Amino acid sequence: MRKSLGEKRKEISPDQIAEITRLYGAFQEDDRVKILPNESFGYLRITVERPLRLRWEITDDTLAAVRSSPKLAKLHPDALDRLTVGLTDHRGLTSTDRAQFADKLDQVLVTEGLSKPQRQAIWDVLAVRDPEAPLITNRRGEPEPDPELRDQENMPLPRVPVRFEPDPAARLATVEYRTAVNHYAEIEVRRYVPDAWIDQSKTRVGYEIPLTRYFYRYVSPRSLQEIDEEIKSLEVEIQTLLGEVTE
Repeated sequence: MRKSLGEKRKEISPDQIAEITRLYGAFQEDDRVKILPNESFGYLRITVERPLRLRWEITDDTLAAVRSSPKLAKLHPDALDRLTVGLTDHRGLTSTDRAQFADKLDQVLVTEGLSKPQRQAIWDVLAVRDPEAPLITNRRGEPEPDPELRDQENMPLPRVPVRFEPDPAARLATVEYRTAVNHYAEIEVRRYVPDAWIDQSKTRVGYEIPLTRYFYRYVSPRSLQEIDEEIKSLEVEIQTLLGEVTE
């Protein structure tokens, strides 16, 4: 192939295309043909979320993070200095209780007249992930996901016959698909990470054709005796070539 197309680096000749078409039309299984249902090639890409757990602290590291935060770059240098000095007065303060930490932090922030995004930026850099801390929840009391712990997994499609659809996303709302995802989460995810959950809104349908899985043929390795004989033969050939060079 003169130019790679994505991850495709193999070109099929016209004769090979004709042969593939003939095999498809014959629709008979043999060593080169496997007949499988559509769902055999499909999978669900699920997003596994874990709760955000934070503690807030004022240390040398977090103070340095305040100074280098891009979101605070527009602050006047004098204002940034005053902010840093004010935070330094509370160096060593740490808490997993946001309200308790806010009692001290707000005393510093309110005097500088910071905007809401700037205040949030300071909260962000003073936050440290702590697996022992209580989980962070939103206004509805639901756990906030931690982007750094987010993971994606592929799971088999539920055993429900499917037909070609231009957009298979509608399947995701069916009882069969949602039940399959929940069952997979219980067996393969929460079994190891009890506080994890699946964000069903991010589930996607995908397809792949694992040719090796269906057409792989085991070839037994050569015997040690055969390999040893080949090595000896190559050694003799190398010695002969070296002899010709040195003559």
